[in-house]
Amino acid sequence: MSDILISAGGTGGGIYPALAVVEALREIAPTTKLHYVGSIGGMEETLVPRALVDSYQSVYSGPVHSVGIVRLIKSLIKITLGFLQSLLLLLRLRPSALFMTGGFATLPVAAACWLLRVPIVIFLPDIEPALTIRVISRLAKLILTATGDSAQYFRDARKVKEIGYPLRQDLLEATRNEGIRHFGLDRDRPTLLITGGSRGSRSINEAVGAILPELLDDGLQVIHVSGDLDAETVENRREELPADLKRRYHLFSYLYEDMGAAQAAADLVVSRAGASILGEYPYFGLPAILAPLTFAWRYQRTNAEWLTSRGAALVLTDEQMKTELLPIIRELLNDEARLNRMRAASFALRKPDAARQIAAEVLKLAGIINSSAKLPENAGS
Repeated sequence: MSDILISAGGTGGGIYPALAVVEALREIAPTTKLHYVGSIGGMEETLVPRALVDSYQSVYSGPVHSVGIVRLIKSLIKITLGFLQSLLLLLRLRPSALFMTGGFATLPVAAACWLLRVPIVIFLPDIEPALTIRVISRLAKLILTATGDSAQYFRDARKVKEIGYPLRQDLLEATRNEGIRHFGLDRDRPTLLITGGSRGSRSINEAVGAILPELLDDGLQVIHVSGDLDAETVENRREELPADLKRRYHLFSYLYEDMGAAQAAADLVVSRAGASILGEYPYFGLPAILAPLTFAWRYQRTNAEWLTSRGAALVLTDEQMKTELLPIIRELLNDEARLNRMRAASFALRKPDAARQIAAEVLKLAGIINSSAKLPENAGS
């Protein structure tokens, strides 16, 4: 029996693809023990289902990029403590490999794995790597990427392999009919999905709030995932709507297992441009209006431009959304030929088997399966 460490932190953009790979590892190698290593107090402590892993381990860590000197010193102390904790953890578990997707939570355990010669496999969710991935990539045996455009950011291109963005099983199994039934939608009306990511987006919520009555008057039905940040404000806005419009405005502060159903049912999405758009929107062939987060370095902008350059999306800045969001939504939903072209362009980018392919690469590097092993058929493909 072998053990594999999984580590991802920061935001859902790194955690969710890691969980998709955990599901695939469970399917392909059910006797392999999986141990998730997260940071103390990190988002992953609440997002990782304990039933999915054999153990959840917490170690100290902290951010080192774009922080003040006081916080940097505190982070370095925490990383040192986390490194010592990770060494003890590795000596106890004797893992065959580490699979990681980034976030500062991964620094201590990656350093410990490198010291003890445990092979490291990285999956890069975004197109452009953040600082943590750039540093750890020098220690890794293999770097797997969602798109081929990521290879330019790494010194040793021989380590890099394009494989696609991994999707959880609940996403792979979602269907349009299921989504329409689940949310109580009218299949004869166009459906607009609005989401700001795992934490929500105030800019998107405010832009949508300003045009919501007009959208609903146009005959649309809306699924709006507001995030917890503005949940009360958005709910109060919903209560002010006339009863006939309120019935077509489906508001949620958060969706996890039902997010696939929402995307499958939607005709158009308005969202940020986190890493998940590289896999989820193509899987459903979902045309997108993207508003990249302005203070997240270039990561979201690069993701958005990748889909846009392939004809699958349009990009608006937060400032442009205030005046241009409504006319663009109307323009797209009233031009079925253009929307169909965007659907086809998005659908052409899908790689539904990515999670299982990543899991297979991890298991091969860990010596748990051989390179010629054939994977079982995936229902989602």
